[in-house]
This record gives sequence, C-alpha cells and structure tokens, in this order.
Amino acid sequence: MSNNSRQPRCAHQVVILALPEVVAFDLSTAAQIFGFRDEDEYQATVVGAAPGDVSTSTGFTVGGVVGPEAILQADTVIVPGFNSRLDVTDPATGRVLDLLRYAVEDGVRVVSICTGAFALAAAGLLDGRSATTHWCRTEELRCRYPAVSVHPGVLYIDHGDIATSAGVAAGIDLCLHLVRRDMGEDVAARIARRMVVAPHRTGGQAQFIEHPTPKPGVGMSPVVQWMTEHMAEPLTVAECADRAGMSLRHFQRRFTAEFGEPPAAWLNRQRVTEARRLLEVSDLTVDAIARRTGLGTATNMRRHVLGQVGVTPTAYRRSFRRTP
Repeated sequence: MSNNSRQPRCAHQVVILALPEVVAFDLSTAAQIFGFRDEDEYQATVVGAAPGDVSTSTGFTVGGVVGPEAILQADTVIVPGFNSRLDVTDPATGRVLDLLRYAVEDGVRVVSICTGAFALAAAGLLDGRSATTHWCRTEELRCRYPAVSVHPGVLYIDHGDIATSAGVAAGIDLCLHLVRRDMGEDVAARIARRMVVAPHRTGGQAQFIEHPTPKPGVGMSPVVQWMTEHMAEPLTVAECADRAGMSLRHFQRRFTAEFGEPPAAWLNRQRVTEARRLLEVSDLTVDAIARRTGLGTATNMRRHVLGQVGVTPTAYRRSFRRTP
C-alpha cells in the first residue's frame, strides 16, 4: 500500500496516520479503499508519529511505517481510530499535531475515522465545526473539546477540507463518499463492488437504529431494493409503504429513522446517483438519462443534479466522463 511503481505520480496521494493503538479495522478500511495495488486513482502510504512499529488496539503491531513528514506531501490525510488519549507533552505527538495544522493551512484534506476525531480536535481543527465519532465516545469528545459541535446521530460529516466519521463501518461510507467526490460515481461503485459493500449511504443516516429488529421479509431491505429497481417509475410514498406492509405514517417514521432522510428524498438521491453514473459511462443524452432514472425531464434532472452535486449534468459529464 506504500509506494507502488505501477501507480502514476499524478495519483491522488493519501497518507494514513497510524497513531498508537490504532484501530486495525479503520486502518485497513483506508488501505483497502485508497491503497489497492491494482487501481491507479490513489497512492497510499502509512505513517506513524515516529518511524518503526505501531501498536494496534487488537494486540498485534504494524511494522515498518515511515515518519509523519509525509503528511506535508499528501493530498488527503486520514487518521484512523486509536486509543484517543494523546500525550500532548510528548514531542512526537506535538509534531504530528503541528503537521496536521500545517496540512490544513496548505489545502490538504484531513479526515478522521471513528476516534481519529480526537486527534483532529486536539490539533484545534474541529473548533467551531460540527463533527462526529463512534456513538459511544461522542459524549467524551464533547466534554474534552467543548469548542466542537458533536453530532452523535450521523454516519459522517464532510466540510470539504475536514471530514469525520462514526465508528467501524461508517469509515467505509465516508471513504467511498470521498472517492465519489474525487473520481466520480463509477469509480466509487467499482471500489464498493470490489469490497462487497453498499455503494452509497448518506452521511445523515443514523449510526444505530432505535427500534426492534423486524421480522424477516417485512423490514426495510426488501422495499429499498424494490424502490431502487423501480426508480424509473413515478413511485409514491404510499405505494412504497404498501409494498413494505406498513401504514404510511409508520413507514415514513421508520424509513427516516433508519436512513436519515424521508423516503421521497432518499429515492431522489438514488436517482441522482444513478444519473451521475450514466453521465460518466454512457453516451445517453441528458433527456434519456432523466427518463431512465425517474427524474422525468432534462430540466428536472438539471435542477436535482445541480442541487445535490453543485454542477450541471453537462459540467459533471465533462469532469468525470469515462470510456463506456
């Protein structure tokens, strides 16, 4: 996952900062998404507070990491979860925090997974910003760093230059979100397929679901799959609720609790996601894509793509067009 001769020098440089007692899952998440040796969009390097070995939270060590100076050469720095108790009097720790500050000032994107947010907070990078971490550590983050606006109920928060995620699998969601921003929908979907994970969960989705596990066949998964397969049709929320075997009110409440947004907004977001993919990989006209994704007309599709992505469909295609 470190320097790979097969990857071009123009690849987006990702530095993964492994602090003592790094969470191995979080470290592996970043490495799997940004350091896979058969893909050339990114080049990943693992660094530590000092060169050598880094202990993990699960008892083994990661060996041969380089020193933190590589942070200054990064396009993106990712801080996986760690034990969250930084000794700020330690010169090595102070050096790392200084490098993170310099990186942000220099335009580098800095990202945390799970308790990696504590390092960003210790560097002062989250002051006056909203941020998240694993739900069981949000109160600790709030108490230790009162200048941070802590949001415990989301998967991730992206400010553009700084992003934070909740614990464990939420790191996958944030990293894929970053790939989508950098490289487009098709690359993100390709990486998600390789990792056998859902290609897109929005940051506002809840970290955990506060209701009993549904009986097989009557939960959200079947109706969500059905909504996705029928997105080209003029679906109504009432039809979706009927498909799920729930009352309209219960369906809306249950869906919003699980996915972080109402069903109509979620479906619209999936339509735009598919429209983005088709803009990247097909020669279909904007009108044809609008019809195929259920967005109706080119004018309506333009409005929704501009609202969600910030650019028009034509500009998006120009930026992310790939060979069909």
